[in-house]
Amino acid sequence: MSGHKLERTTEDIKRELTAIFRELKDPRVKDAFISIIRVDVTNDLSYCTVYVSAIEGIERCKKACKGLDSASGFIRRELGQRLRLRHVPELIFTASDSIEYSANISRILKELE
Repeated sequence: MSGHKLERTTEDIKRELTAIFRELKDPRVKDAFISIIRVDVTNDLSYCTVYVSAIEGIERCKKACKGLDSASGFIRRELGQRLRLRHVPELIFTASDSIEYSANISRILKELE
């Protein structure tokens, strides 16, 4: 797949995943304040790695990722219906602590002032 089309597809997947996450009823996902940090899609659209972060910390994010893993079939089906992709990639959810890390850096910078 060409670079431009792959980037556009990646952005579409990220946008739709954000909307789908709001509709999930799993308490591990619904009760967490999670954000999609980055989405990486392979060239042949067979795998999609979704990096997720939570304000509550990495442990809460890992719980949310377990909930997302259990709902991955529903998420894939919704993604396929919304984007009309010929092949919907297999979703791999990875916990990231980037929101917690950036909040810590911001706190340190405020202390320096």
